[in-house]
Amino acid sequence: MIKLALFVNGMTYPIRSLTPADQSFLWEMLYQALYVSADQTPPPREMIFQPDLARYVQDWGRSGDRGFVAIDPSTGQPIGAVWLRFLIGDNKGYGYVNEATPELGIAVLPAYRGQGIGTALLNALMASKPGAISLSVAVDNPAVRLYQRFGLTIVQESHGTLILSRDFGLN
Repeated sequence: MIKLALFVNGMTYPIRSLTPADQSFLWEMLYQALYVSADQTPPPREMIFQPDLARYVQDWGRSGDRGFVAIDPSTGQPIGAVWLRFLIGDNKGYGYVNEATPELGIAVLPAYRGQGIGTALLNALMASKPGAISLSVAVDNPAVRLYQRFGLTIVQESHGTLILSRDFGLN
């Protein structure tokens, strides 16, 4: 299990590898990863259990699953996660690029956003040498800039959605 730490505003946030025991938190992160602009009403939580979204976290710990979780040291509770999952064949996700590229999921609880935790989680993921990654994101999502700082480029744009990808050439 990889263990790292993030120092933010005088506090050290441990970062560790995701495990199957983190399944319930991943469901929460999947909901938090749904981008809702300021003029929209958040969707009902049950939405994440629809097959097209559930595939991103259901039965976490399958072969090829990889990710990290940040922990609030004062409570011991998880506060954010980044994860990769291969969604291929009949199970393709929204950010599908090819069979060799896993899709990225990332979210931080609202109270912890804007503190560098998402960046730290992406740094941990990149340090694990993912080979390639892709994701789908709304064009107006401010996180697009974060993904581009990590070298992801737009490979497709359609109906207000971008697919970004990066191949690290490590496969």
